[in-house]
Amino acid sequence: MFQFLRILSHVIYYIQLDCDTTLQKLTRFIGKCPEDGWDESTIELFLHELAIMDSNNFLGNCGVGEREGRVVSGLVARRHYRLIHGIGRSGDISAVQPKAAGSSLLNKLTNSVVLDVIKLAGVRTVASCFVVPMATGMSLTLCFLTLRHKRPKAKYIIWPRIDQKSCFKSMITAGFEPVVIENVLEGDELRTDLEAVEAKIKVLGAENILCVHSTTSCFAPRVPDRLEELAVICANYDIPHIVNNAYGVQSSKCMHLIQQGARVGRIDAFVQSLDKNFMVPVGGAIIAGFSESFIQEISKMYPGRASASPSLDVLITLLSLGTSGYKKLLKERKEMFSYLSSELKKLADNHNERLLDTPHNPISLAMSLKNLDETNDAAVTQLGSMLFTRQVSGARVVPCGSVQTVNNYTFKGFMSHANDYPCAYLNAASAIGIKKQDVDVFLKRLDKCLKTFRKEAKQEKSINEISDANTATEQLED
Repeated sequence: MFQFLRILSHVIYYIQLDCDTTLQKLTRFIGKCPEDGWDESTIELFLHELAIMDSNNFLGNCGVGEREGRVVSGLVARRHYRLIHGIGRSGDISAVQPKAAGSSLLNKLTNSVVLDVIKLAGVRTVASCFVVPMATGMSLTLCFLTLRHKRPKAKYIIWPRIDQKSCFKSMITAGFEPVVIENVLEGDELRTDLEAVEAKIKVLGAENILCVHSTTSCFAPRVPDRLEELAVICANYDIPHIVNNAYGVQSSKCMHLIQQGARVGRIDAFVQSLDKNFMVPVGGAIIAGFSESFIQEISKMYPGRASASPSLDVLITLLSLGTSGYKKLLKERKEMFSYLSSELKKLADNHNERLLDTPHNPISLAMSLKNLDETNDAAVTQLGSMLFTRQVSGARVVPCGSVQTVNNYTFKGFMSHANDYPCAYLNAASAIGIKKQDVDVFLKRLDKCLKTFRKEAKQEKSINEISDANTATEQLED
């Protein structure tokens, strides 16, 4: 008996010691991302502590309302850590729910941690942000709808062209008419036509323009918009400025552009994807800005409560990584971009193609497919199919002259961000989480596909030559 009590006392001591260590971590966590990531057991303890603050998890709770956090499946309840009530209230996604104190605290903490990481990534003067359970396109729509109340006469949105459907549809869905500004070709790069932007403002009238809708992260040879100059134009004409920063948080260059734009001119809000920047499931975005009151206006525009899943996912991820872990991922991504660039250039040279010169794009690269396109009209799209069937995902092949209609607007040269880009090309990106193995396997499979095309082209040429020779012989005999 004495031996048992002694063992029990040791067990209690170690439990208390472990709890004290865990509690120290929790008390140091005051809404900023911790420097060192937490272990999974600490994160789970933290989430369970939040969950027991929600009324649906009270032992003596008696719910007689239409929404009482009832979940019939235990698997579903465990998947959400029993945080069932979601975030916000019927009139404000950022509001506190009295019967869901834990879920409300989760929401506030997530927004605070994400704000800290945005500052760490380079936008140091950002004032406020919130996580919204919608992807980038719908989040942009929410921003445009908020501006509608501030500018009731406005009908147009100035939009430097980027061939991405959700960007275009976000403006249409909000009820506005996109005014497409074609890019200008500078070397291989497609850049913002600032003169065309300003000329269009003068023609339409500033009071009739809801905002300028610019872009940072994009597929090469398109490069980030000239954000500083656009921000100055917006400030001069008193026009709001919304930035699509979809996967720009992972790029110090994109974040620097936003910071500088806000410093010298006007940027009202910038929107970024959760899955593309923080490696969580699709379905969430961050809306951030330099005016706390305007960001609150956007959050109040969201109708009803919202799912807590995106907030929960990104909070768990950032607590697991810590700032040191996230900075490490950013550093690795930048290193992989340099590696991908140098190796893709070598491969392009070997196949008599070239890596397009797009120094202003910090994430995406483009390799010409000019010889491939001249060999066979269908070869470019066939290359895309070949890569996909060989388990290469994310690579884009862009043929010349593709035409697509989106919501009654016809884009010539769709996917290339220009009506008549000089050549077909292939895109590859160095995004957060990419590994050296990904790059090496991609290059190996791409090389194999291009060699297959070259071999087939030689065989076809030989067959044509033989056929021509036979035809010539027959004509001489006749």
